[in-house]
Amino acid sequence: MPHSPSMDDQAKQLAPGLYLVATPIGNLGDITLRALDILRQCDRIACEDTRQTQKLLNHYEIKTPTISCHEHNERERAAEFVEAIKSGSAVAVVSDAGVPGISDPGSHLAAAAIAAGLAVIPIPGANAALSALIASGLPTESFTFLGFLPEKTGARRTRLEDLAAEPRKSAHTLIFYEAPHRILETLSDLESVWGPALHVVLARELTKIHEEFLRGTLADLRNDLAARDRIRGEFVLLIEVGAPGLSHVETGARSSNLRESLGSRIARLQAEAGIDEKEALKRIARELSQSKSEVYRELQRERAKRK
Repeated sequence: MPHSPSMDDQAKQLAPGLYLVATPIGNLGDITLRALDILRQCDRIACEDTRQTQKLLNHYEIKTPTISCHEHNERERAAEFVEAIKSGSAVAVVSDAGVPGISDPGSHLAAAAIAAGLAVIPIPGANAALSALIASGLPTESFTFLGFLPEKTGARRTRLEDLAAEPRKSAHTLIFYEAPHRILETLSDLESVWGPALHVVLARELTKIHEEFLRGTLADLRNDLAARDRIRGEFVLLIEVGAPGLSHVETGARSSNLRESLGSRIARLQAEAGIDEKEALKRIARELSQSKSEVYRELQRERAKRK
């Protein structure tokens, strides 16, 4: 009869290397069969929080030893893991949820292992950003994941203004992570940069019992969240920027069509949003994918014609 491999036999089959293992972002059933095999067979598991990972391991009756590896000690652990892998060990890396290295520890370990000429093996699985994107209804052909925005208001607004100033000739989705206690402030900053009519999608508690998608304008979503007694759950925030499907010719035609009413449009924006002319110019420039100085020069030309 063929020999049925024991757990020890299976462990020997796992090649030495650094295994970046994706774990569930909420629903424990979302872990892959391959991930479970790796976690069972590896020599140890490096965890962002050993207590959090232990819940997953207990659920699947995995007895592999764990060791902490978080943002404060990842660089120090890297040398230790590199030496262990050189000695023939298989080290798995997990974050509390999702894919290691994506707004979580893991990237420094991978870089160190690669620099040492060691194997780095991705074990794919659940990811909050991509899960939110595919169910958002926003463009998926072109997107940028930006992780968490700066915590301080000034730095956050500067980051958003820099993103808004980037020229885009077609629809593009920006994806952020945000904490529940900062989400209203972040939406307020988004409104100050893009205006209240910006189309936004918020995803919270993904894959969990209370999973929720909120879709609408910035103004609508801010009002919705502000009316709640308490805001819970980590958020994935997605916004659509750029002019959907406009070619160079169409963009020029659109700009030309708006030139005759640029002054009145600025006045309307000032009245509706309660902003000054400078801010109105910035918003129009972003919509047209032009610099603020270009729009301002056009406004001056328009005013000169009226004199």
